[in-house]
Amino acid sequence: MSAQIFPRNANAIVWVSIIGLGLLITGIVGGAIGLYLSPWNTEVGVAKDQPVPFSHKHHVDQLKIDCRYCHATVERAAHAGYPSTDTCMSCHSQVWTNSPLLQPVRDSYQTGQPVIWNRIYDVPDFVYFNHSVHIAKGMGCASCHGRIDQQVLTAKAQPLWMGWCLGCHRNPEQNIRPRDEVFNMAFDPLSLSLDERRALVQEYKIPTDGRLTNCYTCHR
Repeated sequence: MSAQIFPRNANAIVWVSIIGLGLLITGIVGGAIGLYLSPWNTEVGVAKDQPVPFSHKHHVDQLKIDCRYCHATVERAAHAGYPSTDTCMSCHSQVWTNSPLLQPVRDSYQTGQPVIWNRIYDVPDFVYFNHSVHIAKGMGCASCHGRIDQQVLTAKAQPLWMGWCLGCHRNPEQNIRPRDEVFNMAFDPLSLSLDERRALVQEYKIPTDGRLTNCYTCHR
């Protein structure tokens, strides 16, 4: 009579171990994906510390200051630009002149050294993005930046994944709006009919032949 080498429940132990290992690996992969997509990594909805706690809600929504007053190059250059200290002081030499929150602006004005803002949106160096092109083609600020006019402290509204950008490049009619509504944060592109939006795509000469999804469009 031969001796039994493995215990009677060996098969069950093996299957439990395999299932447990599979669940562990699945949990690790799922957790890594969750962290990658979470605000911890994307910083979506997470306001960054700034030298001055600038409120878009106060300036844009309450005071009705146009985006272009501070981001003066957005219609003619790749970068929207930061407001110069002179731009800030055009108002703050008259209002909130002694506010401690604005001391960095006053110091900048006196020394000539610019205020160094922390970037909220910073695409990799291998990605080419041009603000002026998107503005000219009827893409509103809110399509990428969300309702920034409602943000007390500025945070990302979109992680700017490549797939998200390609979605708009494949179907620009989902976000297009009349050019005179580009800086209107409250305008909803879907308030226009699909035919109206497709007409704008044609009017603004947005390519629909696949060129916008060519790698070279963004990676030059």
